[in-house]
Amino acid sequence: MKIIAISDTHGLHKDLDLPEGDVLVHAGDFSYYEDQPRVVDFLAWLDRQDFEHKILIGGNHDFVAAERPDYFQQLLPESIIYLYNSGTTIDGIRFWGSPYQPDLKGWAFGEDRGEPMRKHWQQIPNDTNILVTHTPPFGILDESRSGRRYGCEELSKRLEELSVNVHIFGHIHSGYGQQQIGKTIYINAANYNSNKGLTNPPLVFEV
Repeated sequence: MKIIAISDTHGLHKDLDLPEGDVLVHAGDFSYYEDQPRVVDFLAWLDRQDFEHKILIGGNHDFVAAERPDYFQQLLPESIIYLYNSGTTIDGIRFWGSPYQPDLKGWAFGEDRGEPMRKHWQQIPNDTNILVTHTPPFGILDESRSGRRYGCEELSKRLEELSVNVHIFGHIHSGYGQQQIGKTIYINAANYNSNKGLTNPPLVFEV
């Protein structure tokens, strides 16, 4: 199974050059603030992409998904698997996704650090193979341009209890890239570069 990981397209999705694959995963921030026409355009674009499976979660810019969830569900084409603290299984590979991130209260899917975040991560099934979150775990591909780390400590703690093969996220644009720690591959798939626009290419891996 060839998986293409993208994230943080911020309404510029049409600028992406997607390689061929079986599963396309978008780890949130597909919109830029509450811009309903761009959300509709993004979903139509995602629906047209030639992948057997397409997985989507929200991020801190995705206000339509956070504040109008029933309406957002109505907008979703049938071809898109939208994960909200939920999972799906594709060819025996178990995916689980969540849009939440720490600190950004007042933004979409923002929560305080500590227990408010922990309650989301406790929902991750123990047998998850591929985890998709918007936030990075603390200390892994989560460093801002100023050198501050913005990942979630509670997510890091939960990952120590799991045996995840791949963890896909975004959110921190400057953390783009991938890193293997133990048997887990961590992928920050943020396509948006805060200085240059949508310049980071999709990241590809196989399971």
